[in-house]
Amino acid sequence: MDILKVNNVSKRYTNHVALDDVSLSVPEGSIYGLLGPNGAGKTTLIRIINHITAPDSGSVEFLSHPLTADDVVNIGYLPEERGLYKKMRVGDQALFFARLKGLKTKEATAELRKWFDRFGISDWWNRKVEELSKGMAQKVQFIVTVLHRPKLLIFDEPFSGFDPINADLLKNEILRLRDEGATVIFSTHNMDSVETLCDNITLINRSHNILSGNVTEIRQRMGRGRYRLSFEGDPQALLAALGDRVVDHTFEKEVNSPVTNARLLLQPDVTIRETISLANGSVDLVSFDRAMPSMNEIFIHTVKNNEQ
Repeated sequence: MDILKVNNVSKRYTNHVALDDVSLSVPEGSIYGLLGPNGAGKTTLIRIINHITAPDSGSVEFLSHPLTADDVVNIGYLPEERGLYKKMRVGDQALFFARLKGLKTKEATAELRKWFDRFGISDWWNRKVEELSKGMAQKVQFIVTVLHRPKLLIFDEPFSGFDPINADLLKNEILRLRDEGATVIFSTHNMDSVETLCDNITLINRSHNILSGNVTEIRQRMGRGRYRLSFEGDPQALLAALGDRVVDHTFEKEVNSPVTNARLLLQPDVTIRETISLANGSVDLVSFDRAMPSMNEIFIHTVKNNEQ
């Protein structure tokens, strides 16, 4: 079941088209990556999903019905531009947001104390927000975003400003929330985290959806004809043996070793068996495997092709 469907949504501002006929479906219980260059339209789409602004055309469905203002209570949104009241005490601030989400003071206090312990910030309960580091403040905002256990969580660049240890802590919490039944939309430029966390993605560029699907399937599809191999011998002999089957290649000689590492892009009709046979006749193969492109490579390749 899809928890969220965006159907042919368009949004225009004065002299600017933010979204043009964008559609996507977010499976319930998944982590969904919303990707794109700066200015592509991601933030506008997130604002529409949060019922902050309305589309000019198209529709959004949430839990199989048209999205309304009443659905916002089931959506937790952590924007890229964080906002806390600097003069308030941290605990009072968190309680204030919890009460806005419908939690009673006693329940909210108990849950907040658990989260503060988990994130290692219990000692900051009575400190003023202005005393928090950027990372500490982001932890507080993350907590108040997820505290009321919304069905859909939307995180816009959640790892921005975090050191590797705290980024890993947050990553594990996102996975735990997913495992407990939440659905996560995750907007980021960090493609490593997309590979680690996301089940499915949509890539938006110049207001259009230019790529959607399962992360593993996209990498496999775009990795067709790409191979990684190590060998001993003359790289030019390998290229000569493969001939015009090779579309592109890179070679990198290992230091203090006879082994050369290669990445090959071959014509789509060339089989693995044929490639291994020809390679073995020209060099001594050490290893041979498919070369799955990274999400960073896919992002760059897809956006550049879209802009040509």
